[in-house]
Amino acid sequence: MLTLPNILTLSRIITVPILVWALWWPGWPFGYAIGFALYCLMGFTDYFDGYLARSKGTVSKLGVFLDPIADKIMVAAVILMLTANGDIPGIHLIAAIIILLREIAVSGLREFLAQLQVSVPVSQLAKWKTALQLVSLGAIILGGALPREEWIWAIGISALWGAAILTLVTGWDYLRVGLKHMD
Repeated sequence: MLTLPNILTLSRIITVPILVWALWWPGWPFGYAIGFALYCLMGFTDYFDGYLARSKGTVSKLGVFLDPIADKIMVAAVILMLTANGDIPGIHLIAAIIILLREIAVSGLREFLAQLQVSVPVSQLAKWKTALQLVSLGAIILGGALPREEWIWAIGISALWGAAILTLVTGWDYLRVGLKHMD
C-alpha cells in the first residue's frame, strides 16, 4: 500500500496546507515564489506517481482513488486562494467557478457511476484540460511572485479561460455518459 507512487500522491495532499500558507498574503512576492516552487513540485509528483505506478506495475486501488482527489484538492485550494487574494478578479471569477463546479460535479458523477459499476475513462481532451488548468494556475501564482511582469499574469488568465472552455466541453461529455445510466 505504501508504494513510492502512493507516497508521492499523499505528499501532494499533505503539501496543500503549506501551499495555502505561502499564498496567504497577497502582495508578498516571496510567498508566491515559495508557492510557485511547491506548485511545480506537486505537478512533477503528479506526473511521476502515475508514470512510476504504470511502468513498475504497481498501480493500486489506493492510488487510483487518491490521485484524482489530490489533484482536485490542490486545484480547489489554489483557485480559492487566488480568488480570495484578488489574483483572479472580476469577470475572471466566472472561469474559476466553472472549473470548480465541474470538478465537484464530475466527482459526484463518477461516484454515482461507480456504484453502478460503470467506469468513465479520462479522455484525451480532459487531459489537455487538466494540463491547461495547471499551467494557468501556475502562471497566475508566478505572476504574484513577479508582479512587475504583468504579461505572466495575463497568460495565466488567458489559459484559465481556455481551461474553463475545455472544462465545459469535457464536463458535458461526462454528463452525457452519466445521463444514460440515470432513471
